[in-house]
Amino acid sequence: MPVVLLVRHGQASFGAADYDELSDAGRAQAETVGGELARRGLRRPVAVHGTLRRQRDTASIALAAAGIDVEPRVDGRWDEYDHLDLLKRYVRPDVPTPASSREVQGLLDSALLAWVEHGGAPDQPDGWPAFAGGAADALHELLDGLEKGSDAVVFTSGGVIAAVCASLLGLGAEGVVALNRVTVNGAITKLVAGSTGPSLLTFNEHAHLAADAVTYR
Repeated sequence: MPVVLLVRHGQASFGAADYDELSDAGRAQAETVGGELARRGLRRPVAVHGTLRRQRDTASIALAAAGIDVEPRVDGRWDEYDHLDLLKRYVRPDVPTPASSREVQGLLDSALLAWVEHGGAPDQPDGWPAFAGGAADALHELLDGLEKGSDAVVFTSGGVIAAVCASLLGLGAEGVVALNRVTVNGAITKLVAGSTGPSLLTFNEHAHLAADAVTYR
């Protein structure tokens, strides 16, 4: 039965000029993820990441640490939503820069809930259906393209993982927000693919990270 591991990228650079860059802690988390991937012994693994730098760099560091010598595929459907755009659209356009990651999370919870509940047309590129549907399509295409005896590891982001897991569990907007809120940088979510499609086996595994290495934003 094929296994797909969804890896959340390492910690990005909150408060820096370029958020889409791994922090020192994020690079260390990616290295630790690599050790965990090596331990799991993936079968002829296929690797995929989105277009974001934090996803790409997490993949590069982790795959090297795992000794997995494959060229990752790039698929923009695994990209994260634009959290700053959501804050402007659903909180208020002149929202000040939050002082802490905790403050960001509180505002983001409200914006994400409004975005999911608002929905939008499936062909609206900045709507929730397009975002969640794109992630679901990317997952199914990945599984359809896997050769027999192969597994896959996808380096993506918390919102994408929340969208995929909420869909598999039949959860609504509040479930998406709850899952998104607790995703850990460098955590691993495990899916298995059977005759009826993918199923969620584990969510947000992070025992491979030391307690003082656990971050959420």
